Amino acid sequence: MKILHLYYDFMNLYGEYANISALERLLQKSGIDFQTDRLSLQDDVSFSDYDFIYIGSGTERNRNIAMEHLRLYKSALAECIDRNTVLLMTGNAFEMFGKSITSADGRTAEGLGLFNFTVTEQKKSRNTADAIFTADFLDKPLVGFINKCSEISGIDAPLFTVRMGLGNQQEDKNEGIRLNNFFGTHLTGPVMMKNPHFLLYVAQLIAKDAVLSTDHLGYENAAYEITLSELTKLTEKNN
Repeated sequence: MKILHLYYDFMNLYGEYANISALERLLQKSGIDFQTDRLSLQDDVSFSDYDFIYIGSGTERNRNIAMEHLRLYKSALAECIDRNTVLLMTGNAFEMFGKSITSADGRTAEGLGLFNFTVTEQKKSRNTADAIFTADFLDKPLVGFINKCSEISGIDAPLFTVRMGLGNQQEDKNEGIRLNNFFGTHLTGPVMMKNPHFLLYVAQLIAKDAVLSTDHLGYENAAYEITLSELTKLTEKNN
């Protein structure tokens, strides 16, 4: 099994490297052999070699640098999505895959064009919020944090439903995007560290029929339950 952590060195806000750390630990505890490659701008990338591809969140400037580099691999990425390679893009990483990104000063940059959505950055302060999301493929909600300056329109296959927090647009009850095994979300935390059930879901997609061990997830599960309980109390209080 091969894992790719792409742009590990500059798309790594909010401790997003911990998503890979959590996955590696789960695979190790399950006795599954794997190799993790941490690659960046100076490296040639053969996307077809990997079972799982991850890019974390970065500043808007770093996201744009990564997007320009990824143009070289647009066809390869489209092939990965079509053949159900598992890809996870957190924070603003998934914004690169749309049609365009319009900056706060009105300049529009062409996106990778693998999806039809468009991104518009805000001129004022960033939007932040604790979050509780649900997903039709998970039996528990997800928790985390949203910190973004963008509004995203044109997503017809959202990843999550918003119970608390921010969606793709203001007042939007949908968040992120999914196509096949491509997962894109602004939810950070990091999302797989804070949500062990989501970690298991993604890991099982990668490991296929392999049996995953969950014995070591006691602390992670306890932390998740406490966070969900406290955020639920806030939701009930505000309502």
